[in-house]
Amino acid sequence: MTKIACKRWTPTPFQSATQPSSVCLYFLLLQNNHVVSRTTNASLYNKAFVEQFEETPLLVAVLTYMGYGILTIFGYLRDFLRHWGMEKCHVAREREEQKDFVPLYQDFENFYTRNLYMRIRDNWNRPICSVPGAKMDLLERASKDYNWTFQHTGKLVKDVINMGSYNYLGFAENTGRCADAATESTHHYGVGVGSTRYEMGNLDIHEELEQLVARFLGVESSMAFGMGFATNSMNIPALAGKGCLILSDELNHASLVLGARLSGSIIRVFKHNNMVSLEKLLRDAIVHGQPRTRRPWKKILILVEGIYSMEGSIVRLPEVIALKKRYKAFLYLDEAHSIGALGPRGGGVVDYFALDPKDVDIMMGTFTKSFGAAGGYIGGKRELIDYLRSHSHSAIYATSMSPPVSQQIITSMKIIMGEDGTTLGEFTQQLSENTTYFRRKLREMGFIIYGNDDSPVVPMMLYMPAKIGAFGREMLKRNIGTVVVGFPATPIIESRARFCVSAAHTRDILDTRVRGFRKYFPFKYLNWAQWSLPGAMEPTIVP
Repeated sequence: MTKIACKRWTPTPFQSATQPSSVCLYFLLLQNNHVVSRTTNASLYNKAFVEQFEETPLLVAVLTYMGYGILTIFGYLRDFLRHWGMEKCHVAREREEQKDFVPLYQDFENFYTRNLYMRIRDNWNRPICSVPGAKMDLLERASKDYNWTFQHTGKLVKDVINMGSYNYLGFAENTGRCADAATESTHHYGVGVGSTRYEMGNLDIHEELEQLVARFLGVESSMAFGMGFATNSMNIPALAGKGCLILSDELNHASLVLGARLSGSIIRVFKHNNMVSLEKLLRDAIVHGQPRTRRPWKKILILVEGIYSMEGSIVRLPEVIALKKRYKAFLYLDEAHSIGALGPRGGGVVDYFALDPKDVDIMMGTFTKSFGAAGGYIGGKRELIDYLRSHSHSAIYATSMSPPVSQQIITSMKIIMGEDGTTLGEFTQQLSENTTYFRRKLREMGFIIYGNDDSPVVPMMLYMPAKIGAFGREMLKRNIGTVVVGFPATPIIESRARFCVSAAHTRDILDTRVRGFRKYFPFKYLNWAQWSLPGAMEPTIVP
């Protein structure tokens, strides 16, 4: 029998003071490197909180590093041949007469793109020529110069199962209530506004949208923006500045990172979803204050996401809220992937944990995933929203949201809320069932799956660079479209395929996906999960 180690976790002073020692236990189950973590403060949660991150097997790690090493050696060899004109160079370079100028194109920084990414570039940017629903049509393309350029063949790859789009609730369609309402809105308002909200671009449909979002979130007021990325990158600088401290999760999205950098605040990063690391930074900030002057920070802002789109993990929000209250910090919650996809009402991670929305100071989310539209929102107290209306660059300078996009959001949100006669939580429940089923099937086959059991983002580990390209191509041959991800978007030995489960997926579609694995991948050594090997048993929580 495989040995299971149960390790007692030592609580921090905060956790000792707020929780009985009997519940301050952190069970770390180690079974052939399979790690299952459960929460430390059980009384803060209304349900079991389980996330799985299996450690990379040693053999796989060694082979992965060897693979990258071999690719690097051949990359330098090919660069040598290009330098002496023995191989054609397709990379943008300075002309001969510009050699004495400051280089416009960085040569060494492009080494990875030139010699590694180009080998598997055909797995990305595939042209889609249909609605990205449960199934989609792809435009076939071919390359005669090893993926430097592509030519369209004129053929279609039809009915490809879509496992890559963030169409969590299935609203990305060109028929049905949402599409009909958006079409009617286009006839009434037109497609574009051609002005900012502060000038001639504030329509009644925008006011209706913001009131509906505030009611959906359970907050006093909200504000909508035309771009999800800019919702973070342009609003965080309005909320924090010099003399402020931003505490950011190490796996936060690039929009959060950019917004924090643009703010001019001091940024400190805590380990992913690690409350001990976060509390240590909070305590140090309170004790030591600002660098050099030791003055107290003007404000401390914690940045976290609801669902982390590369890991499939869910933020430990009850613990984050407990810490922010204790240390008088502010909380900025990015619910781009969790709004609509989690919770019995589809209200996101706050609804998932049955928490009070008032405990989150700034609630941010996007309309690009669960609502099948575009743009983003910020919700909170009325004073906060009024302040952002006059200080946010995204509010003052950006063009207003397109009316049909606004109508798409309004219609889909009312469907989620059950205000159109639909059963409340119907789509979210279907998504939850599909997620549970798909994750269970992959684990039964022995694949290493990351993240929370309730997360519709399902990362499956590939590890080796050669498998990134092979996986994407073989899946497409079986009419299955998926996203493969590698370095630098992930750690170098943690390349993965990322599946996004949708409520639009039927059980037959998910079974077809699983059968595609069974026919091919047992022979390609992708089932690395240690507990799936002969003689091992799946770990269970020890009471």
